[in-house]
Formats: sequence, structure tokens, C-alpha cells
Amino acid sequence: MADGLRGLAVLIVEDEFYLADDLAFAVISAGASVCGPHGRVDDALRALDAGEVVDLAVLDIDLFGERVFPVADRLRGRGAPFLFATGYDHEIIPDRFRDAPRLEKPFAVEAVVAVLEALSSLG
Repeated sequence: MADGLRGLAVLIVEDEFYLADDLAFAVISAGASVCGPHGRVDDALRALDAGEVVDLAVLDIDLFGERVFPVADRLRGRGAPFLFATGYDHEIIPDRFRDAPRLEKPFAVEAVVAVLEALSSLG
């Protein structure tokens, strides 16, 4: 993979271990560092509250039955772009996040990296 994310920090919030691991590998291969992966909303919020640097994020919507939207709110407040990587339809996403990109599972991790690269070029 190219290094289009070089020097950026990417938060990964995903409760499926193997997918989280694949995403982390792809992000690192693209030159970024990884925060997480975190499989629970509370863990991701704790990392953010502890001052974890996050430039971009990949968020699964459903984490063991809990919605990731509090993490998305926190990222939005920091000005950190994110994408939703989910098996859920777009209707589950609150209106305030309708502008965030959404990749539907199953997806290729390369597609996630491409969207992250696009998001990084917007800022």
C-alpha cells in the first residue's frame, strides 16, 4: 500500500477483532499510526479523554449493542473527520452525521484507506 496517511493518527473503533486487526495493518501500511483498536465506546472515549491524538477515525456503528455516536460527537467537536464502517443502513445514522462517509460491510480495507486519504486531503 502507498503511504498516503503518513504522519497521521487514525482511531479505529471496531468490535470484530479480525476486522480491527486488518484495518490497523492497512492503516499502518499506509503510513499512519493507530489509536486502538477499541471495541467498546467507553474505551474509545477514555482514550480521547486521555488526550490521544486523533487526526482521522474509522467507526463501526454497533459495538456489542452500543452505538458509537458519542465517539463521533467527540471527534466532531475536535474537528477530526471520520467514516462509518458498518453493516447498518444509512437510516440508522443521526442527521447530524449524514455528511460522514459510510462504507457498508463487507468492504475491502483498501477502500477504508482510500476514504481516509480523501478525508485527510480535505483538512
